[in-house]
Amino acid sequence: MLEPDTGETRKRIPSTHIGKLQLTDFRNYSSLSLDLRPGAVVFTGENGAGKTNLLEAISFLTPGRGLRRAPYPDVAREGSAGAFAVHAAIEGPFGDAELGTGTTPDAVGEAGRRVRINGAAAKADDMLEWLRVVWLTPSMDALFTGPAGDRRRFLDRLVLAIDPAHGQRALDYEKAMRGRNRLLSEDRRDNAWFDAIEIQMAETGAAIAAARVEMVRLLTAMIGRMPETGPFPQAELSLAGTLEQSIGDMPAVELEERFRQALAGGRERDRAAGRTLEGPHRSDLVVRHKPKSMPAELCSTGEQKALLVGIVISHARLTGEMAGAAPILLLDEIAAHLDAGRRAALFEILEELNCQAFMTGTEPSLFSSLAGRAQFLTVDHGSVSETPLPDSLDR
Repeated sequence: MLEPDTGETRKRIPSTHIGKLQLTDFRNYSSLSLDLRPGAVVFTGENGAGKTNLLEAISFLTPGRGLRRAPYPDVAREGSAGAFAVHAAIEGPFGDAELGTGTTPDAVGEAGRRVRINGAAAKADDMLEWLRVVWLTPSMDALFTGPAGDRRRFLDRLVLAIDPAHGQRALDYEKAMRGRNRLLSEDRRDNAWFDAIEIQMAETGAAIAAARVEMVRLLTAMIGRMPETGPFPQAELSLAGTLEQSIGDMPAVELEERFRQALAGGRERDRAAGRTLEGPHRSDLVVRHKPKSMPAELCSTGEQKALLVGIVISHARLTGEMAGAAPILLLDEIAAHLDAGRRAALFEILEELNCQAFMTGTEPSLFSSLAGRAQFLTVDHGSVSETPLPDSLDR
């Protein structure tokens, strides 16, 4: 990974934005075409109107299963043929591009999604050449108190935004581990078969761990540039995991070999458990509230939200500096747990980041400090229209 710009005077990061978004049979939208402007875009409407569905559609313009991680058949509109399509016209420092993605009625798993860039078939990872997408959703509010798996996925998503190869590493590791777990559950004793799988797990597992450690290092430096007494407290980040904690203590080749030996030596233990018990799939992201020197899981709900917002903002800034273009931010119900002061501070930071930020809320008044600076759109059960606003929202 490249180093971010750490100079006192930093150039404004160029903006990438979606100029037009088109949906076909996506969730509750049979057909939709939206003209969008750079900067803040605010979707308002009652609960269940389809605001989050719009953010989810945008999240499909990057590798993965979107911000809800939903099975593809669930994404297709009820009553449709069972497929969906998302198309976006992208404008940015790398040029203009047409990105399209969608499924066929028989789509199964990640391989069931198709991607086209400027009319040509492409891989999902190729979309990262044109834009990066970062999101924050209400389901992430329990990140610090929930299972370690949620924090691993969160961290890996952060890594993927600046290291496009990370997704393939994770897929290769998961595939190899599933093969090993199958051998364990079937009580196979073919050492040559185990050896081959464990070599692959060791290579990809060590690379995953190294990428995570590098992300934590870079993100920690970026968080350190936040005001110590600002609206979003600084977070202390560390990793709990055998591989991650060994990074830096030995050459990569030695780390791979030690992990391979650990897998080989743990076969009987893992056979009894029915699964692989050691590896990066068991690691955890540890977060502390730095000003209070307190574990994040022990902080109040409001403090946890502020910590999470600070991490995501710092990561967006890191992504912009390393990718050479500001990422697109998806902030679902972002105003719900932030007081007016923190909301206003967040909006100022988003302007400073020079990013296109899509936000949702039930009332335009939650975004009053953005009056005159944002595109306001009303979502009403499958339709989207410009929000009629007074000259100045009631502040």
